Amino acid sequence: MTVSPGIGVRPGGTQARQLPGGARPLVVTGAIAAGTVSVSGLGVLTPFVLAGWIAAPRSGAGLMGVLRTASLLWLAAHHVGFALHGTGRIGMLPLGLVLVPGALLWAGGRWVVRAGGLSRLTEVGYAALALAAPYAAISGALALASGSRAASPSPVQAVVAGFLLAFVAGGLGAARAVAPWGRLARLLPPRPRSVVLGTVGSLAVLGAGGAVLVGASIAAHQTEFARLTSALAPGWMGAGLLLLIQLAYVPNAVTWAVCYCLGPGFAFGIHTVVAPTGSALGPLPLFPLLAALPSGGGSVPAWAAAGMLALPYVAGAFGGVLLVRAAPAPAFEIAPLWGFVCGVGTGVVLAVLAAFSGGPLGSARLVTVGPSAWQTGLVAVLEDGVAAAVAAGVANWLFLRRNPPAAGVTESRQPSGEEQADHHIYLDPWADPGDDWDDPEAVPPSPSDLP
Repeated sequence: MTVSPGIGVRPGGTQARQLPGGARPLVVTGAIAAGTVSVSGLGVLTPFVLAGWIAAPRSGAGLMGVLRTASLLWLAAHHVGFALHGTGRIGMLPLGLVLVPGALLWAGGRWVVRAGGLSRLTEVGYAALALAAPYAAISGALALASGSRAASPSPVQAVVAGFLLAFVAGGLGAARAVAPWGRLARLLPPRPRSVVLGTVGSLAVLGAGGAVLVGASIAAHQTEFARLTSALAPGWMGAGLLLLIQLAYVPNAVTWAVCYCLGPGFAFGIHTVVAPTGSALGPLPLFPLLAALPSGGGSVPAWAAAGMLALPYVAGAFGGVLLVRAAPAPAFEIAPLWGFVCGVGTGVVLAVLAAFSGGPLGSARLVTVGPSAWQTGLVAVLEDGVAAAVAAGVANWLFLRRNPPAAGVTESRQPSGEEQADHHIYLDPWADPGDDWDDPEAVPPSPSDLP
């Protein structure tokens, strides 16, 4: 078959016209996408930094300082920490800011697939690598260029974080450009797919509960929230930027709320703790969102604390039921084991989120801020895993009780003696085991065909 230039052949014989860039090497296409994403990201963040510079004219920073600050903010969106000379290291960065480069890299991965004329899922890895490698190099170059006597980001961390984020977000965008979500989900075997569904269900319940807790705490401390905002006297432009910064930290707050419900809680400084059993805090930075932190041991009613501590078990039970409903076949003996595996996945994800949601805020007492990753993961595995195992076992038992799997085989009606005498079954021991007996058009052999 002859294919004209610019025409690709997909599985099944259908033809798909490639974009004009299809003849371009994939390495070049990935480099163009990486550069476009970086420039676009800086273009999105620079106006906000410029607005802050206009709102604070006495900062002493010129236009070069604005560009350096925009570069630092762009690197912070990749969770790249930086050192403030004379102050310490800043590592507690807003998780919500990751959505900006993540969305741009998602679009970049889709463009690489379309411009490169890729049509198979086996080629997605090459597209993600072609985007991630130059993007990591650009991130390292930005870290070197944006360093100054006031702040200096880590070039190594910039390269590693840029590569990982570009490979994951760009790879997902590339995979989605090749195939729909349903086909991508079917790449997993049925049993692991049910475990992933149960894990996502547990995380969704925990995230929803954490968001409700954050909203309720802000509403309960609304007076303190307003007092801190007015104490900053940001002005109308500064108030808008302050609101955007707080929105970017909302995912951190939700993660801390989930850790609070798990039991270990989190710290905001050395020798501090915020947990349902009590809170011990020192002086806090002047940041309005911190008004939502409980101030003492009696700030949370007993019934509310009990409900918070029950949230992980509810989430685990929900994940266990989803696991059984999505399972390919009922298996009473191993259903609790798969439920516990679902809890292990939930604990691993929460441990990663806890690690990235905190970090140092300078030196001295604020060098420890946020939840403990290993404590969060371990407690989540125990609480969520046990609840998911019990719920999966009970749900699977109820399903087997209503639908016995062997009823149609072990309890089938046995033929009577007269029926046995009138009916004969012929078996062909030399039959080809590959014969398609399920084919409705196939003609089964008659007794006369047997040897």
